[in-house]
Amino acid sequence: MYYSKSMAGKVTIQDIANELGLSRNTVSKAINSTGIIADQTRETILKKAAEMGYKLFAQPESGGPEKERKELVLLTASALGASHFSAKMMDEMQEEASQMGYGFTIYRVMPQELEDLTLPANFDLQRAAGIFCVEMFHGSYSAMLCTLGLPVVFIDTAVTFEDKALPADVLLMENRSGIYAFVKEMAARGKSGIAFVGEALHCMSFYERYDAYMGALRLFSLPYRPEYCITGTSRGLDYPPHESYLAYLEESFRKWDKLPSVTICANDFVAMDVLHVFRKLGISVPDDMYLCGFDDSPESRLVSPALTTIRIHGKAMGREALRLLFSRIKEPGLEFRTVYSGTSLIYRGSTGD
Repeated sequence: MYYSKSMAGKVTIQDIANELGLSRNTVSKAINSTGIIADQTRETILKKAAEMGYKLFAQPESGGPEKERKELVLLTASALGASHFSAKMMDEMQEEASQMGYGFTIYRVMPQELEDLTLPANFDLQRAAGIFCVEMFHGSYSAMLCTLGLPVVFIDTAVTFEDKALPADVLLMENRSGIYAFVKEMAARGKSGIAFVGEALHCMSFYERYDAYMGALRLFSLPYRPEYCITGTSRGLDYPPHESYLAYLEESFRKWDKLPSVTICANDFVAMDVLHVFRKLGISVPDDMYLCGFDDSPESRLVSPALTTIRIHGKAMGREALRLLFSRIKEPGLEFRTVYSGTSLIYRGSTGD
């Protein structure tokens, strides 16, 4: 029988799912030994995977302990849904890791574990080959992870200028060029009053986006107005109620004696909060003001007007994260690196496009 392949010469989890009429998630659980599925279903999936030539995990030698099979671990302090920029990235990481013979397990670090500096209950340190951290902006906990004797890759980090750099590799999305390009285009359109909204110290990515905004104002000789920089209390490390942030935005916007012509937001969800408050205040986007987000979340295409945004290429980030980790496993003595993955500016209805 002929089986179609998603990539030349390479059978994927999705190919197996298509052949069996199962969900990708169910097939992934069977192949990666994560989650609970029926034994018969697992056996059927593994049999089909072998039949199609899928590269299954390296199995332990006869009589050897199962713990010899290594796994890659992703730790996060947040609930990462399908709308988070990391969703496509994690899919790619799991797919590629399994092709290379590694398990891939995601653990959410709960608030008490963060406070106590303890690993998640089911985390098996002896089985882990390396750690990825997403939405892990807790300084002490991050430092603890770097003492475990495992390679660690932080995908975005806390703002750490005042502290010693962590002994780990860091992967960031390219946060600056898209904002520079956007501000340049806005200046060409005659837009001079440009605001920024988003908690600048929430994480390194938010800080770099704010810093790029400030640099672009200087580069293109645009006026700086402090009241246009709304960079304070947000759903930051302690995640206060959403309603309090909306109230903070409304209070800040009411202080404007003149509307800016453009508002840049730290991400798409901040932009959607801004859009909500603008509507409450009778401010129309794009008629009264242009609006730009960051991430290209699925919701950015569904709101009205659709958001102009800066797209994060999640799959490319996933591949780069794996490259960083495996190069560290191979050569532990490498200098620690900070690597940037490219982004793309996308114009939509919120800027009249």
